[in-house]
Amino acid sequence: MNKVDYKDFYDRVGVLNGWDFSSMKCISEEAPWDFYREVTKRCQSSDLLLDIGTGGGEAILSIADTASLLVGIDQSAGMMETANRNLSSSGKSNVRFLEMNADQLEFPAHFFNVISCRHSPFSAKEVARVLSRGGIFLTQQVAEHDKLNLKEAFGRGQALGTPGGTLKQQYLTELSEAGFSDIEAFDYTINEYYQTAEDLIFLLKHTPIIPGFGQNEEDFRILGRFIEANQRDQGIMTNSERFMIIGLLKS
Repeated sequence: MNKVDYKDFYDRVGVLNGWDFSSMKCISEEAPWDFYREVTKRCQSSDLLLDIGTGGGEAILSIADTASLLVGIDQSAGMMETANRNLSSSGKSNVRFLEMNADQLEFPAHFFNVISCRHSPFSAKEVARVLSRGGIFLTQQVAEHDKLNLKEAFGRGQALGTPGGTLKQQYLTELSEAGFSDIEAFDYTINEYYQTAEDLIFLLKHTPIIPGFGQNEEDFRILGRFIEANQRDQGIMTNSERFMIIGLLKS
């Protein structure tokens, strides 16, 4: 999908679900890190935190007590509708949600102490502009070989055919050029087991892993064959592949 298609997809999904997958039953091998736990480790109670691509705001609402002010942005109006609804029911007074393009951050220079970005594009130059000197940036992204057996079964999918490590190397280069130092990168690939076909269908309808999933009957026939081939005692097997980058902005 191109940028316009992605935005349209997240507008539609955002109103219905935000970024909440808590109803989906999935067992996974233990990941070596939890992204927002890594964020909280690097926050002080006096910090201002920006979360890029915040979706329905579920993540930063869950860590609202770790910083003085948390601002979540997303370019999707649908996601922001859900985020503000979640905020209203949370009772949190130090969180704000704003519809905003990550390529044009509408904040003063060096305003935030910590910036996080999970599974969303970002501009390294814009992050460097609004991050304080000595501030920290953390991002977790979906790697090219995530859900690889699913994408191969459908013959289409997010980043299918792109060499592994392409996006990570792009971001590492861009962050270095934007003035970040002490840049660290981490990777993991773990197996996931979806408990029922309905759980897997929920995933595919609420993420862009298989673009246009379910728009024709053939998709469900392919999915049926995939489930038969990948059914294990623990559930329907696929993989999760992620990378994380952490960098400090030079003083």
